Amino acid sequence: MRQIPVDTSGATVMVAKAPQPKVRDRRTGEIATDTESGARLMTVDVMFAANDDVEILSVTVPEPGISGELTMGTPAALTGLVARPWESEFNGQKRHGIAFRAVAVTSLATTGAGSRAA
Repeated sequence: MRQIPVDTSGATVMVAKAPQPKVRDRRTGEIATDTESGARLMTVDVMFAANDDVEILSVTVPEPGISGELTMGTPAALTGLVARPWESEFNGQKRHGIAFRAVAVTSLATTGAGSRAA
């Protein structure tokens, strides 16, 4: 499948929805795993702002690639972001879109001197 590298150097990226496990099969609840590493896959929704345009992207990331606290509004960096066009047919209906995948999503939020109380 063709992968198109996405340049994030001029973009502002913020977490729109915290990481959640990527479900492979909604009927069984099976969680998707990376075919190469076997790591559990996560989905992180991010606000991607570039060239006076803002979009919400749903990015798939292997769980070990998620670092820092990624809560709504957290500035983040996307490492190795690629776009993959996809197309499928189900019950005679054709669907298509673009899937986004990154090697890592890292929080860019600065941590305070103190720690949070539990």
